[in-house]
Amino acid sequence: MNLDYQNFYRGRRVMITGGLGFVGSCLAHQLVALGANVLIVDSLIPDYGGNLFNIDGIADRLRVNIADVRQQSTMNYLVRECEVIFNLAGQVSHIDSMRDPYSDLEINCRSQLTILEACRYNNPRAKVVYAGTRQIYGRPDSLPVSESHLVRPTDVNGINKAAGEYYHLVYNNVFGVRACSLRLTNVYGPRQLIRHNRQGFIGWFLRLAIEDRTIQIYGDGSQLRDFVFVDDAADAFLRAGADDACNGEVFNIGGERPISHRDLTTLLVSVAGSGRVEYVAWPAEKKAIDIGDFYADSSKFARVTGWTPQTRLEAGLMRTIEFYRRHFDRYVDASASQGLA
Repeated sequence: MNLDYQNFYRGRRVMITGGLGFVGSCLAHQLVALGANVLIVDSLIPDYGGNLFNIDGIADRLRVNIADVRQQSTMNYLVRECEVIFNLAGQVSHIDSMRDPYSDLEINCRSQLTILEACRYNNPRAKVVYAGTRQIYGRPDSLPVSESHLVRPTDVNGINKAAGEYYHLVYNNVFGVRACSLRLTNVYGPRQLIRHNRQGFIGWFLRLAIEDRTIQIYGDGSQLRDFVFVDDAADAFLRAGADDACNGEVFNIGGERPISHRDLTTLLVSVAGSGRVEYVAWPAEKKAIDIGDFYADSSKFARVTGWTPQTRLEAGLMRTIEFYRRHFDRYVDASASQGLA
């Protein structure tokens, strides 16, 4: 393994927006282990996934600033000393974006401009890596989906995430603030929000399996998806942050191979030793924004940085279930849980 990108972070000043969330906190754990000087900025808005327990074990080795990234004066100050900014602050619920589009616009567009303007005027030397999403592609024309596929979102969240990504590319191309975007597919693993089902289905399926409840699959379960273990996603951010060949570019960060919902849930129930699967008809409002099969072509990022996902799905699920069984009460309101296995 090429360790240059890991050595790059030793002693380096790094900021993670949304750093108390799922992917951000995993990135914080890896950066602390690499000897980086880490600052986490998180608003801890309820229901968005920020959780102080996510930095358990490293809290005394980094700094945390509870702040809203939409506050320009705050961000102007916080970006000044940063060499690399991992920009993961955002609203990721497609459901919430359709119910409250203005909040999604504020958090996924205005906040990105706030961060980029702060860099433009106070620290144009910073490198910014943005957490994009496969959601911006919408329903794919062909599979696997490469970065040249049309951007055609099917919901408000996808539109605003696409805009957030384009802001970063414009600031790279016009203002010289080095930036790139990683379009993440379905990331899963320890520290993921499982309190509700509005931030992607994999975390919710994990919770249902752990609680020995029924996982409902829409349709016949033949839909294909690819999954990335959170440690592999964090490794992709580290590589992008250290490599200027990524500047001004967008990259897919996808899983090893696609798997159907049917096979995924069969595997999940088998690994957990609990839970069951039931097939139900599609709800009309979910069918309206469903994109069908989706899996990504990540070969561009592999060519540029050498990244490949290292964690097989079964092993990743095993590690995730083991984590939640140890720390379940930190991620779920214990009084609301039903039949924890």
